[in-house]
Amino acid sequence: METKEIIRAIRKLPVSKRMLIVEKTLKTIRESESKKRMAKAAESLFEDYKNDKELTAFTQLDYEEFYETR
Repeated sequence: METKEIIRAIRKLPVSKRMLIVEKTLKTIRESESKKRMAKAAESLFEDYKNDKELTAFTQLDYEEFYETR
């Protein structure tokens, strides 16, 4: 389906359904952009975490038993 066909089909829908399409489309765009930004940030910090042991010092505790006290 081409863009023009999609727009024609959307115009035939009731306003509530058209609004739903707009909202869901915007949500997926935001999520996609957010994932791209997070991936880019993780990539930019990868070398720092790989080479700076102070940034990963607490990962040594990952396999320690943890008991919550109340």
